[in-house]
Amino acid sequence: MENSNLPIRIWMMAITFITATKKGFSATELQKQLGMERYEPVFRMYHKLRAVMGKRDDRYRLEDMVEYDEAYVGKSTKAQVRSKLKRGRGTQKQSKMAVMAESTVLEDPVSGKFDKNCRYFKMKKIKNLEAKTAQALIKEYIDSNSVLQTDKSTTFSDLSDCIDVHVREISGTKEGNFNLKWVHIAISNLKKHLQTYHMISERMMQNYLDEFYYKLDRRYFGEKLFDRLIVAAIYPYWHDCG
Repeated sequence: MENSNLPIRIWMMAITFITATKKGFSATELQKQLGMERYEPVFRMYHKLRAVMGKRDDRYRLEDMVEYDEAYVGKSTKAQVRSKLKRGRGTQKQSKMAVMAESTVLEDPVSGKFDKNCRYFKMKKIKNLEAKTAQALIKEYIDSNSVLQTDKSTTFSDLSDCIDVHVREISGTKEGNFNLKWVHIAISNLKKHLQTYHMISERMMQNYLDEFYYKLDRRYFGEKLFDRLIVAAIYPYWHDCG
C-alpha cells in the first residue's frame, strides 16, 4: 500500500490469508499468522484492504430483478452510556444497513415449482430508514430498468423516480418471503459472520460489510479471492519499491 511502513511481503501475506477463506478472519488471528508483535498496524492494514474491497464492488450496479430490505446489526457502545440506551428494534446499540440482492426467478421444468437464483449483493450502512435515504441508494447502486422488490414499508412508498417497476409485498407472507428470499438469507449470514469480531464501531461498520459481501459475490468464482483488484491496492507501493 502506498505510504505504508509495512514491507510488501507483509501486505502480500495478509491478502493471501484474508482471501484464502470465505469465513471471517479477525485482526488478532491475522497478527498471529503474520508473526507481528504489534496489533495496531495489522488492524489498520486489514481495514485498508476491506475499504479496497468496497471500492472494487462499487464499480458496478445491480440489474434485472433486485431485492431490497433494511436491517439492524449489533455494534459496540461505550460501557458508561450502554445502560442508558433504549432496547429493542431501532436501539442505538445497533447499526442500520441496507441490503440489496440481484436475483432471478427460475422454474423447475420437472416439478413446475419456482425458486430464486442469486448473483450479486450490496450492503451499505445507513444513517436512517427515511425514504430519501433508500431513494439515493437505489439511484446509485441499482439500474433504473430493473424490477425492484421490497416490502410494504412506508420507506418504499414512492420510488417512481428511481425505478421502472416496483413490486411490493407484505413482509412475512409467503409472497413477501419469496420476493425477499436472498436479502433475508444474506442478513442472517451477516449477523453470524460479525460474531467473529469484537467491538465493531459505527465508524468501521461499513468496512466489515464491504469484506462480507465482496467475498459473498465471489462465492462461485473458480479462482481464489486473491484477484488483480486486491493486488492493485498495493501496486503503487510495490512500484515504488522497484
